[in-house]
This record gives sequence, structure tokens and C-alpha cells, in this order.
Amino acid sequence: MVQSEEEEVWRVFVHGASSLAGCGVGVVIISPPGEKIKLEIRIDSRVTNNEAEYEAVLACIRATWEVGASRIILYSDSQLITQQIKGAYEANDSRMIKYIRLIQAQAETFVDWSVEQIPRE
Repeated sequence: MVQSEEEEVWRVFVHGASSLAGCGVGVVIISPPGEKIKLEIRIDSRVTNNEAEYEAVLACIRATWEVGASRIILYSDSQLITQQIKGAYEANDSRMIKYIRLIQAQAETFVDWSVEQIPRE
């Protein structure tokens, strides 16, 4: 049986956060049949909220590649991050530019990938 392209798409939800209590990221990967893989990663260094969001995207890319996904749709509640990755917003900070370049380079390992903003709720 041949799967359609829609059946092959892995959906990934990411979130990163930074506070005085610490920094971390959460990733939920949903396979084409609907199985969920949840990752929680603590970041040992101090990062901004935006850096934590970018770290979540990088964790998503690495994890989905490890499980063999070739097509992913990444969902994030960060308008800034999603729009910078898409190129709709310009990144002016050198650290954010480095994140974007790293994400673009690693995302080239996929047949197809996209990023979408979702509501914070």
C-alpha cells in the first residue's frame, strides 16, 4: 500500500521558556499514525525566551530526524520565531541569525518541512 504525502507528515509542537527558575524546552512529536513522543529538555545555560524557543526548534529537528521523519510541520506559539524562520521578519541580533542559519542547514535533511504559528492557548 502506498501512503499519500499527507499520511507521511509528522506534526511537531514546540515551546521554549526561560525564567529565574531555569530554562527548558518541550517538544511533542506526533507520527503519521498518531503516536506521540514527548521530550522535555533542561537548558543548563541562561538563555532568553527567544533563544529557548529556537532551542526547542533545534531539538524538534534533531528528534524528528532521529526517528526517521522526512516531512514535518513544526508548530510554535512564538510569532517572532516562526516569522523569522520563514523570512517574513528580519533578525537583527547576531545570536538569532546564528540560530536561523543552523535551523535552515539542519532542516535541509528533510524532504519537506514547514513552520506554522499557533495560538498560545
